[in-house]
Amino acid sequence: MEILLVENDHALAGSLGDYLAEFGYDLDFARDGLSCLERVRQHEYDLIVMDVAMPRMSGFDTCRQLRSRQYQTPVFFLTARDTLSDKEEGYAAGGDDYLVKPFEPQELLWRIRALMRRRAARPSHSPRQLGDLFLDPALQSFSYNGVVAVLPALQFRLLSLLAEEAPHPVSRRNLEAALWPAGDSPDSDALRTYIYRLRQALGKPHGNDLIRTVHGKGYRLAITD
Repeated sequence: MEILLVENDHALAGSLGDYLAEFGYDLDFARDGLSCLERVRQHEYDLIVMDVAMPRMSGFDTCRQLRSRQYQTPVFFLTARDTLSDKEEGYAAGGDDYLVKPFEPQELLWRIRALMRRRAARPSHSPRQLGDLFLDPALQSFSYNGVVAVLPALQFRLLSLLAEEAPHPVSRRNLEAALWPAGDSPDSDALRTYIYRLRQALGKPHGNDLIRTVHGKGYRLAITD
């Protein structure tokens, strides 16, 4: 497994690289966001671990650039920015996980392993049509009512889980267990944040309220085959 570590603190980058190498990971390094964009044009990685506060281009802006280019590799933010709004911005930018500095290297390792398990377990079946909703797992994209977008890995997984059971609701517990099988949810509001972002991506601001909350039961897609 190859990881691109984007970190402008050379000492931290070196120590993390040495630590992860002990567990069989191959590390490549970039000093900032622009260098990261150049690296991914030249090589395919399994994971990007990225700082946020960097010169020339922040981690959030770098991730937005990657997602706008339909780059699907998971992005894991490491940052001292620790407020809830910071985390919300990180996930909205297309991040797949978020760990606040300072942190224990063991926790980073556990989260990387969990993120890779989720990626490996992601369904690889053919595109699916559900009413006006079209899902393409290969591109991790959807089209619905004039809205077309590529989603971050966990958002697409969440949409796929809801589509599999539509129009029936899926409980919060079952969704969390499927998205974070090791019980490693970033925080207690993580699912709510993902639901909110998925609703925005599907076009709720334009009247496409596709995801409905079923009080006491969970969430459902308001659509049928």
